[in-house]
Amino acid sequence: MPLVRIDVPDTLSHDTRRAVSDAVHAALVEAIGIPPDDRFQVVTAHAAGGLVADPNYMGISRGSGFMSVQVFFRRGRSGELKRALYAAIVRNLARDAKVRPEDVLIVLTENDPVDWSFGNGIAQYAPG
Repeated sequence: MPLVRIDVPDTLSHDTRRAVSDAVHAALVEAIGIPPDDRFQVVTAHAAGGLVADPNYMGISRGSGFMSVQVFFRRGRSGELKRALYAAIVRNLARDAKVRPEDVLIVLTENDPVDWSFGNGIAQYAPG
């Protein structure tokens, strides 16, 4: 059920973008237990200047490979699960797509069951 937005530099090859997408999805499956077929992602590549990040905010040295991962999902996961998800995402990205952990910004946004419609204009998680 998560919707994931992944914003990457357009310098990444198609194969690397796919590896990024796969790595993030695998982290969601392993860290928070979403079903493997529950995959909804928007992967957007940005030209130079399309992704802006302070190169040293919070003492983290970011490079030209900066990317952001936004995960929208239902409310209720513990801080421990969220931390495990952050770690799994950067571990998988480093291993599978050769992305530096320092270059990955992750933002989680929680919402309620009624905030989702998977088609047909129906709130499938909160039928009225």
